[in-house]
Amino acid sequence: MSAQAGPEAIARIRAVMADPGQTRTRAIDLHANAHDASHFLLIPQAVAVPESAEEVARLLKTSAAHGFPLTLRSGGTSLSGQGVTDGLLVDVRRNFRKIDVLDGGARVRVQPGVTVRALNARLLRFGRKFGPDPASEAACTIGGVVANNSSGMACGIRDNAYRTLESLTVVLPSGTVIDTGADDADSRLRAQEPDIFAGLLELSARVRGNPGSRRIIEHQFAMKNTMGYGLNSLLDFESPAEILAHLIVGSEGTLGFVAEAVFRTVPRLAHATSGLLVFRDLESANSALPALVASGAATVELLDSLSLKVGQALSRVPGVVRELRVENQAALLVEYQSGDAGELAELGATAGRVAGTLGLDAPAEFSTDTQARAELWQLRKGLYAAIAGARPPGTTALLEDVVVPVPGLGRTCVALGKLFVKYGYENSVIFGHAKDGNIHFMLTDRFASTAELERYSGFTEDMVEVVLGEGGSLKAEHGTGRVMAPFVRRQYGDELYDVMRRIKALIDPAGMLNPGVILNTDPHAHLRHIKAAPPAVDAEVDRCVSCGYCEPVCPSKDLTLTPRQRIVTLRAIEAALADGDAALAKALEADYNYEAVDTCAVDGMCQTACPVDINTGNLVKHLRRDASGKLENGAWETAAKHWGAVTQGAGLALTMAAKVPAGVVLPVNKLGRKVLGADRLPLYSAELPAGGKARRRPAPSGEPAAVYFPACVNTMFGPAGTGDPGHSGVQASFEQLCARAGLQLLVPEGIDGACCGTPWSSKGMAAGLADMHAQTLKLLREASRDGELDIICDASSCTEGLIHTLESEVPAPGQRALRVVDAVEFTAERILPLLGEGWARIDSLALHPTCSSTRMGLNPALERVAGAVAESVQVPDSWGCCGFAGDRGMLHPELTASATHAQAADVAAMAASAHASCNRTCELGMTRATGEDYRHALELLADAVTAK
Repeated sequence: MSAQAGPEAIARIRAVMADPGQTRTRAIDLHANAHDASHFLLIPQAVAVPESAEEVARLLKTSAAHGFPLTLRSGGTSLSGQGVTDGLLVDVRRNFRKIDVLDGGARVRVQPGVTVRALNARLLRFGRKFGPDPASEAACTIGGVVANNSSGMACGIRDNAYRTLESLTVVLPSGTVIDTGADDADSRLRAQEPDIFAGLLELSARVRGNPGSRRIIEHQFAMKNTMGYGLNSLLDFESPAEILAHLIVGSEGTLGFVAEAVFRTVPRLAHATSGLLVFRDLESANSALPALVASGAATVELLDSLSLKVGQALSRVPGVVRELRVENQAALLVEYQSGDAGELAELGATAGRVAGTLGLDAPAEFSTDTQARAELWQLRKGLYAAIAGARPPGTTALLEDVVVPVPGLGRTCVALGKLFVKYGYENSVIFGHAKDGNIHFMLTDRFASTAELERYSGFTEDMVEVVLGEGGSLKAEHGTGRVMAPFVRRQYGDELYDVMRRIKALIDPAGMLNPGVILNTDPHAHLRHIKAAPPAVDAEVDRCVSCGYCEPVCPSKDLTLTPRQRIVTLRAIEAALADGDAALAKALEADYNYEAVDTCAVDGMCQTACPVDINTGNLVKHLRRDASGKLENGAWETAAKHWGAVTQGAGLALTMAAKVPAGVVLPVNKLGRKVLGADRLPLYSAELPAGGKARRRPAPSGEPAAVYFPACVNTMFGPAGTGDPGHSGVQASFEQLCARAGLQLLVPEGIDGACCGTPWSSKGMAAGLADMHAQTLKLLREASRDGELDIICDASSCTEGLIHTLESEVPAPGQRALRVVDAVEFTAERILPLLGEGWARIDSLALHPTCSSTRMGLNPALERVAGAVAESVQVPDSWGCCGFAGDRGMLHPELTASATHAQAADVAAMAASAHASCNRTCELGMTRATGEDYRHALELLADAVTAK
């Protein structure tokens, strides 16, 4: 089918959307959305973002009528090329995020845009979890899980998407909507889609009546298997509606759109112990599998020697890996799980005994410690992106996954190793779910020249023979996609391949849904449309492999671009320039500033999710630095020298504005933004408070316990409820708490002119940042007695900014390092134990952790302080960065509105007694979003303690 449907089809597609603007054809939209984690690349002609199942139905019908290929994009459908298209790309992540927990958590109804992590967060309070547990749970969505029949670390084939699915609501290519869980689902299917109803019954009878077909299906689906369509549904179910539902699972968007699905959940086993067993080589590790599986291990994850070497280069590497001298070793990450602590202790003892018999290359240590286990699993879950990120420059990473019966796994690993040598694929890795016989391996090459493609083709042919020779499947988890579509017939034979072709023709007779995926008659389909190695754009992000883990935590994800999209679009600009395509480069650059730079919160949350530790905010800072002119840099450099006057002037301006009707302020303000630019002059809004007070304080009368660095943001923005004598702000509150605890604080001389440097850093103003760093460091050195006293800051983003300020210092030999502690942590550790008990707690508190408190690991302390304020402390399930980001929420209020939309709804449903955070601008952002006064948690604690 030709993808060149022309403007008529796109115009019609726009017409059937409730919001025509949600069908996008700008170059930046096409290129930003074209890329996924696979090694394939196709550029769509349009990107649609529908808001409902009904809109998807209209899109499907319109695309079929115009012969315009349509591909549905979810998260987690990306490794085999099944999420790319040169037709219409339909993003079904953004507006399909509803979760309904049923039967006390035993079942759940969920839409396709919900991530596995978000779903499990909602189920946590019920002691339940989603069955599939893929390594990409932070980013993969339920739509992707269904499309790929996802499994994962522990679930095997018992708790995968196919086995735990109860029913789904599917939109067929004809536009027909079928709820397979309805009592009359079969009669509706027969009435509305008689050919599908009859055809499925016919195919079921055909397969059941053929002993050879039954034998192949039963063998293939006794393993993890995502190759071809789920033909086991023709044996497992008799109802055409149920057959249809389970055929949709693993169909990779080629048969219909899953509007929602109902799953049975599984118990969340609260107790676990994990350990990394190191063997002398890969064969020894595989030989240990039977004993480990027999001992009751829930997961057994394989890591070869190169995986271990890559792991050693990560910033957060487990000690057992960091200290290993890697040569040919391989390791098994083994975990035992139980709902009972006593049973886990027995399993742990068994694990120790078994490990002692395996001839390990290093002592085995199992741990129940949450942090130690998290480090091990962070290594494993981020392994794909970490290995791909470590690939040689100028190459593309190609990830494959296969499965064989467990007894043949060792032989398969050895055979693959020989193929790597035969075809000259150096630095190839093997890792994966050894317990299930399922391994992943990665090849790196340019895959561009004729010789490179012939080499890859030869390797693939030999690999297919190895895997099928062991009775395995060429795809276990990642889906058939484009990469294995030419080999489906070889795995299943002519008869079952014909059954699959009949399934596709029955349900999608026009062949417009994701053509070329799963079934493809082109024997060279896996050699076409391979993504070129990306050009270098910035050292901060060049190792990005487009895994998309960053996207769910990005505050701009529903407004403009995500971190992944910022990077791939910048790469597209560089590639266009290198190719001499000035028109494309110009079209991309025309929209890049707003979409990628102006609306980035530079909050660094992307780094918390990135397996290779990329902070895309740093890229944006570099771009802002390069774009800033001499005049703007000069203004910010001057501001650094007169910061006290600037902050007090800003506070005075807010105080004056608060006394004037908004109708008077706003027209003047908007005119100024029009003249100076929306990214330079903030937009005033009525909920902003009056200005705050100066930070100066008298010297302490006694020995100070610490240096106190009040954040300048509290001078610019007064406390919530300004005018209420009970709302005196965080500085007064923190000082009250210290006084109650008998602790004195030293506020440095010259504090009004000091700052952590975040405003200059976030705007890329390098000269002013250097000046402010130097000024603040000198002040802190003197006040802290050259590092003798800790430095306390009362705004989490400013605490993080001060930490970065200290990183800019090169201490003199023997000089003590300065130490910054957030006021929340200081309160939790030093003040709360001295305050005693006895004050009344409020009923409930809605708590908003900040991106900086999350990055610094401050949230446990924040929750302890909040727990001293309220009987019940709730963090919204949809918590995320508020997008206020210093002044970003005033420059681009649409960013905060988008970032807080879901969280605000959660907060409203809580009906909490009070609302708190730990950073003034984040409090402003949440106040704007919810209409509730957010105050610093220390203000609320001081209120409670002083009222005692």
